[in-house]
Parts: sequence; structure tokens; C-alpha cells
Amino acid sequence: MLDDLFSKLFSVDERFFMHRYYSTRWAVIVGTLLMGVWVMYELIANQVWRVDLIVIMLAMALTKISLMIYLQLTH
Repeated sequence: MLDDLFSKLFSVDERFFMHRYYSTRWAVIVGTLLMGVWVMYELIANQVWRVDLIVIMLAMALTKISLMIYLQLTH
């Protein structure tokens, strides 16, 4: 009885993890693209190289690419 109640309350379907994975993946892609657009806007409109934005964009892209390579090699 107690085991059934516990499993009903705390069970997680694998679709939950896949949805979370896909949403996180798309959030990183969209965030990186928007950061790139923002950097280009600052460059074209104000003729200013925003190093902080470029560093953040590169960190997001490098993290995504390195994790993709790592997961491909290990799984």
C-alpha cells in the first residue's frame, strides 16, 4: 500500500526528461543566436565591439559544442 502511494507520487516518465532535454537544447541555441544578433546590432548601430557580449556568446557556444562532442564519444 505504502509502496504504491510512493510510486504514484514520485514517479517520473521518461518523456519528462526528453522534453526537458529538448527545451534546454533549443533555449541554448536560441540564446546564442540572439546574443549574436545583439552583438551585430551593437557593431552596426553604434560601431562598438562589446567584448562582454562576445565572451558570453562564445562561452554558450563552446559549452554546447564541447558537451555534444563529449556525449557523442561517451555514449
